[in-house]
Amino acid sequence: MTQETTNDKGSASVPSQSVPPAPGGAGGRGDVEDMYESWFLDYASYVILDRAVPNLYDGLKPVQRRILHAMSELEDGRYNKAANIIGHTMRYHPHGDMAIEDAMVKMAQKDLLIDTQGNWGNVATGDRAAAPRYIEARLTKFAKEVLFKDEVTEWQSSYDGRNKEPLTLPVKFPLLLVTGVEGIAVGLSTRVLPHNFNEVIDQAIGYLQGKSVTLYPDFLTGGSVDVRQYKDGRKTGRVKVRAKLEIVDNKTIKVADLPYGVTTASLIDSIISANDKGKIKVKKVEDNTAEFVEILVHLSPGVSPHVAMDALFAFTDCEVSLAPSCCVIRDTKPYFCSVTDLLQESVDHSKDLLELEYKIQKQALLEKLHLSSLELLFIEHKIYRKIENAENWDQVLATIRRGLKPFSKDMIRELTDDDISKLTEIKIKRITKFDRSKAEEHLVKLKEQIQEVDDKLSDMVATTISYFKKLKKEYGPGRERRTKIEVFETVEARAVAVVNQKLYINRREGFIGTSLKKDEFLFDCSDLDEIVAFTKDGQCMVSKVSEKTFYGKNIIYAGVFTRGDDKTVYHMIYQDGRGGPTYQKRFAMAAATRDRAYDLTRGNKGSRVHHFSVNPSGEGEVVEVILKPEAKARNKVIDVDFSELAIKTRSVKGLLVTKEPVANVDVVSRDAPVVESVDLWFDSKLRRLNVDKKGKKLGSFAGDDKIFTLYRSGSIELSGYDLDTYFDENILHMGKYSDDIIISCVYYHGEKKDYYVKRFKMEELSIGRREEFIPQEPGTKLLILSFNPEPAVEVSFKKGKRGTPDSEVLDLSDIVQPKGVKAIGNKLSRQSVKSVKLHKS
Repeated sequence: MTQETTNDKGSASVPSQSVPPAPGGAGGRGDVEDMYESWFLDYASYVILDRAVPNLYDGLKPVQRRILHAMSELEDGRYNKAANIIGHTMRYHPHGDMAIEDAMVKMAQKDLLIDTQGNWGNVATGDRAAAPRYIEARLTKFAKEVLFKDEVTEWQSSYDGRNKEPLTLPVKFPLLLVTGVEGIAVGLSTRVLPHNFNEVIDQAIGYLQGKSVTLYPDFLTGGSVDVRQYKDGRKTGRVKVRAKLEIVDNKTIKVADLPYGVTTASLIDSIISANDKGKIKVKKVEDNTAEFVEILVHLSPGVSPHVAMDALFAFTDCEVSLAPSCCVIRDTKPYFCSVTDLLQESVDHSKDLLELEYKIQKQALLEKLHLSSLELLFIEHKIYRKIENAENWDQVLATIRRGLKPFSKDMIRELTDDDISKLTEIKIKRITKFDRSKAEEHLVKLKEQIQEVDDKLSDMVATTISYFKKLKKEYGPGRERRTKIEVFETVEARAVAVVNQKLYINRREGFIGTSLKKDEFLFDCSDLDEIVAFTKDGQCMVSKVSEKTFYGKNIIYAGVFTRGDDKTVYHMIYQDGRGGPTYQKRFAMAAATRDRAYDLTRGNKGSRVHHFSVNPSGEGEVVEVILKPEAKARNKVIDVDFSELAIKTRSVKGLLVTKEPVANVDVVSRDAPVVESVDLWFDSKLRRLNVDKKGKKLGSFAGDDKIFTLYRSGSIELSGYDLDTYFDENILHMGKYSDDIIISCVYYHGEKKDYYVKRFKMEELSIGRREEFIPQEPGTKLLILSFNPEPAVEVSFKKGKRGTPDSEVLDLSDIVQPKGVKAIGNKLSRQSVKSVKLHKS
């Protein structure tokens, strides 16, 4: 039996042979427990320190470090076969080639440290890389500059003791924050989300300047991220990541970017699964992904693309939630921290490494200066001639030492035998061609270089800032942020669930469910809905849609229950117990505990409901309570106007109507639903309408009112004012539709190479159909948009014939009359236009 142990630096050592027997003889339960505890702790320590968790100072797991070290040893500027790199890495790695290959491919796909050639797989589609014998790699220029420096590297023995490998690489960059990492060890896990290269450098510089640090994730797959709960990357944080969805038309939604960790295959599977479960209605899903992600979701007839978009976020991998857990190895121990802590410690470590490198560089320059000065003295004062009569080596050394002794006060350091030995190795040819001026010029340059290093060492903060700025200038272009930071509005799954169930009711027996197909059909609903039912004896219960649920016998009303709904008002007239008085009550029910029976009466046995109605908009109604003939009251008909009754909670007793026996209740009149206008605002961050006064106010809306939206691409669209509508990006203007609005615009026609003006109304537009109001040829650009009834522009002209004006104010209403949306318009001017801007009258 063997046991794998770890040394005090956290690296795996050679497996030790045969565990010694425990005291007291073998086979006892205590012996087994002791051995299990020892082996488990050794294994846990090994997995944490040597496999799953990256080191704080270089941001690398051991396997990644060994791969990069092997690539550095093989580096000659040319590509190496991946198989060759994997084989070379196995000299340091105690595991097989598959583990190395997998780690290498993942590193290469992050496009920072490894320059690849061939098919290295696809992060978006999840396609695997080709076999290692077919693909090639080498270190990037960035990796060679930032990761390696033998002089400052601490080394350790490899797992078999045959080679030396770095304990950590001297990485002068917060590498882990850019690449990100995931790992599962024994008892803990780590997940550091990737961040933007340029932003990490900016924040590193800001930290060195004493500013606060703010970092948010950025993913190669793009999409958008909500970072409100990121909590600086700590273990308790969480982010939501969304795919980029675009409405192509009323029947098609395009997925353009993917959430982090999701592939096109897994996303399509999640959409198909949601469709099979009835969560969304999709006709087909088409994958057109090539260089860029493009998944087309074709909707079933009658499905709103806006509702479908919300359903994709709610029920598929178009939206995923990620929980960061920033755990690294610091001083051979796991260390939980924030991304700010990680950045600060990495930057401080980078500064220390730079300082150490400059000190080593200074020492090397001083050594060069020392030897060059000795050479100058040795040749200029012809000390080499004095060794001609020396009979042995000791006399040679002594002679040179005596010759240099007068200059010892000016030497950089004490003269050694090794220094003298180097002087004897100078060739005669160099001595005969010695040029004092060149030698002194060389010494001056060395002193200047030493001074430059001293200047850098005197202010390492400024030196480190300059270093990071250099990295950003050289390697930052092309690494702009890909993931858009947004605030996501929570999508309620129930609100966007597809109506996919048929609900049936047995009123007498009190059952409601989807399996009661022989009974009365109630209505269509979603399997996420909750159903509320009221019974003849004044009981009420809320329960989730199921195959069969008992609500209570003699159901008088059942409907979908909407939590938080305070507009729906219930009217009820009930008799309290057998022969008891009759009460009226008007109540709302915005909340209820599921599967709990509520008594809406006073709880006396024999109570029953004479009248019950549901009023979605809080309408009032007038009813007649007709008493039985044997009633003692003279007036046998009592009018009850519910609009005069205050709206209370469901537990209220209500007001007394009569103590006499009631025959029945008839409805006399009911108020028509009040169509109230609503003030709407548009939140450009959420790209949704709201009534919470967030964003730009659009106005008051009621009935058939519509919204028009103009986009920067030169298109326009009409829509309703449903709060669930999700608007596209690049909105130029949004407003309330009116037949009287005339839109004027000036644009540059890319094909005709000229400026055009057009004016149009929106009468011919249809709701939900986007129309282009300027041509879509390449080079066409919208320049001016105006809603002024009498718009004017200032036009600057190119130099032409003598007498032509340099500029002119033009009234657009004189140039073109309002026409259709698709009209091209008229030329802005016959002269060559230089520029145009809106005239402020």
